[in-house]
Amino acid sequence: MQTTKQHYQIILEGHIRFDWSISFDDVNVEYTDQGKTIITGSLPDQTALHGVLMRIRDLGLSLVEVKRLEL
Repeated sequence: MQTTKQHYQIILEGHIRFDWSISFDDVNVEYTDQGKTIITGSLPDQTALHGVLMRIRDLGLSLVEVKRLEL
């Protein structure tokens, strides 16, 4: 069983307001000139990742990409 946090990058369509709480530690939000929002941060496990993805779905946001980062 994995016990170390994994780092993720989630890209969303549009420039979204990032004032809702998700389980990311040390979250970083960037807005691109191409109209996307890039969220990077750490999650403790896959369950937390699925929670974030369900929150994105529930908010009606358009998910472009999810990537696990090797740091």
